[in-house]
Amino acid sequence: MAVPPVSTCSAPTSASLEPPAAPPGPPPASADASHREPGQGGLLAGGSGERSAGALDVRARVTELRLSAFAGHRRAAFPLGAVTLFAGPSGSGKSTALAAYEALARLGGGAPLDEVFPEPAAWVPERARPDAQRRRGFRIGCTADGAEGPVRLDVAVQAEPELRIVGERLTADGVVLLETALRDPGRRAVQAAWHTAGASPVTRAPLPDDRLGTPLLPLRVAGKTDGQRRVLAAAEQTVVALRSVFACDPRPERMRAPVPTGSGRLLPGCDNLADVLWRTRSECGRRHALLVETLRGGCAGPVADLAAEPLADGTVRALLDRGDGFRTELARLGDGELRYVALALVLLTGPGVLAVDTPGEVPDALRTLTVLTDGFDRGLDPAQRRALLLTAARMGERGHIRCVGAVSDASWAVGTEGVTVVHLRP
Repeated sequence: MAVPPVSTCSAPTSASLEPPAAPPGPPPASADASHREPGQGGLLAGGSGERSAGALDVRARVTELRLSAFAGHRRAAFPLGAVTLFAGPSGSGKSTALAAYEALARLGGGAPLDEVFPEPAAWVPERARPDAQRRRGFRIGCTADGAEGPVRLDVAVQAEPELRIVGERLTADGVVLLETALRDPGRRAVQAAWHTAGASPVTRAPLPDDRLGTPLLPLRVAGKTDGQRRVLAAAEQTVVALRSVFACDPRPERMRAPVPTGSGRLLPGCDNLADVLWRTRSECGRRHALLVETLRGGCAGPVADLAAEPLADGTVRALLDRGDGFRTELARLGDGELRYVALALVLLTGPGVLAVDTPGEVPDALRTLTVLTDGFDRGLDPAQRRALLLTAARMGERGHIRCVGAVSDASWAVGTEGVTVVHLRP
């Protein structure tokens, strides 16, 4: 299906917003992804943090992020391991890559386009020229691996003059399972065609142009033929991989004051850390003991326990137990220590504790939670960042927690088993 062309480049001729066809291998990386250094001796040859070839991993997870034309990225394909660090100077596109990942996750969860991209023009490549209809946009995509093998999702978004999805393609093993295209700009719908492999090779129907079509397939595909069941399985794998994402940026200035007791689910800014500790300390003694052990490597002074204490006004505060009868309020800790405590808690808990929209109908064994952290090492000293990275790698090896972070300099992380470092340049 052809998609109306919308310019995303600086060349005089306009470039199509149509998602690129799925080649046998991954698309070439741009100069942005100029160098990749996987950890030495990792779980997979090259140390990407994946499991060995002999162990089939059926958990749905995103293994590649593609930014065909998104802000400063062009024709970029980034590998994602169990732990991935985007490294580079300011302006190299680290935060942009994480923003694209989070946007795909929200779209996969069914969020409308205008909520995901409130300022869509900001993501259009700077030198992109509009076509004859004054249209400009951007293209992003990913690969979700799991029981169905690698499944590619590519999305083309028109940002100007009005925000809409103008093309989407879901492919597996070179077979196009879903393809959408904007046929009539006057209608708020795209024409969709999905693989049937029955009496008719494809089924066609309109889909809305303000939401991703892949999450809508279970509502439209009957699953009567092998082809339809394959479409549903690929769509489910992609949606499960995308929905299990927790974007986290701990804010120390918000973590010092006592907080009201609530749901016990950690917010992205970790404001309610004390409330979460009040819940988790008694729920899983093993994980709490592991958290305390991790804190000993990143907090000044002795650490015997991390506790939560209710106050008379109905709030709860967090404290470090020093083991000699003295306890230190977390409010007294430095910013680096507070970020370390918060990120350690995130990595050592799960989706039931984090404020993330997980697909509850899917067994835990088929899900992998991905933590997105911009400024992974912000405010941390060398010992803290190293201990936190090793914690992330250890949890990634178990397969249930993955981590994608951004750092300005990753020289301290290169060579760490289970860690993939992607170097970016402006």
